[in-house]
Amino acid sequence: MPLSKSHAFDAEMMAIALRMAERGLGATAPNPSVGAVIANEATGEVIARGTTAHGGRPHAETQAIAIAGEKARGATIYVTLEPCSHYGRTPPCADAIVAAGLKRAVVAIEDPDPRVAGRGLDRLRNAGIDVVRGVGAAEARWITRGHIVRITERRPLVTLKLALDANGDIARGSGTAPVWVTGERARAHGMLLRKEFDAILVGSATVRDDDPELTCRLPGLIDRSPIRIVLSRSLDLPPAAKLFKSAQSVPVWLMTSAGSDPAKKRAIAEGGTEIINVEVVGGTLWLPSVMEALVARGITRVLVEGGPAVWRGFAEASFADEIVLYMAGSPTDAEADHAVERWAGGLGMKSVERRSIGGDTMWRYRRLADRKGR
Repeated sequence: MPLSKSHAFDAEMMAIALRMAERGLGATAPNPSVGAVIANEATGEVIARGTTAHGGRPHAETQAIAIAGEKARGATIYVTLEPCSHYGRTPPCADAIVAAGLKRAVVAIEDPDPRVAGRGLDRLRNAGIDVVRGVGAAEARWITRGHIVRITERRPLVTLKLALDANGDIARGSGTAPVWVTGERARAHGMLLRKEFDAILVGSATVRDDDPELTCRLPGLIDRSPIRIVLSRSLDLPPAAKLFKSAQSVPVWLMTSAGSDPAKKRAIAEGGTEIINVEVVGGTLWLPSVMEALVARGITRVLVEGGPAVWRGFAEASFADEIVLYMAGSPTDAEADHAVERWAGGLGMKSVERRSIGGDTMWRYRRLADRKGR
């Protein structure tokens, strides 16, 4: 059944708000990236748009309201996440919506944060604002998933990024540089992916084999490089690695055990790398302790770039929410599925996207969230 005119307009405006929210991914931690649109339903005019600012303040709603000015009065606001109802560093967005004279609020999903959890919507309703929720909910849950699992599971969203050759194999680096298995366009796409995350994580083998920089080296995006995280229990790492040498410009966190060699810690920390001690269980760094440490530091989205032991560790701990797979050439879907099974195990994920990039192919697999967004 086709949508009514009003429902179709709501869906169209929420789609714009969702695109606005996507723009802020990787730049708003510890807050979620939210998109807001203010529109006049009678004329179809898009009056204002807003996205959560870098660092999480100001919020999307207040930015859109400021842009709209008096034109907000009597209009509708579309928001990808329930407006906040508590006082923090800024007053509640729900109060700002009421004060602006908006007559209607269309909200994609409720906020699981116990400081909000429906109170924002109640505040709008109590002020006489017509509230509609659930428009664009499925997509909003994925865009906001880092915030959702931070609240409900005390961990960030985790995306595993795999880059494989046409046979599904990994090419080990030479010790000074990686060996590329995909073309330039696919590598640029993978680098663009980095800007959507608060942090990028690798194991010690990747540092030794590839000596990577792990930055977003695309025009205009170097300032969107995520925090770089290295997991290493034994600290078998070269202190002169590129990422340690550049820790003053792009932060590096080295997660290790409290009992690892103090001299090695000091040598690596001299360049500005922050050393974070986490628990060790069974001779390896305990990932629940890693997750807790990241959440405590405001991280909501992590891109895990490798290597295979790290991929499997996150998969086996049920911490992986998504896999982005790049394979050289044009393998079949079945070959891609086999590669995911081989390197990350059976995660029960669903392929939601396949794309040709230059002469290579990218797949995106996602764990299907339940109705509560977990």
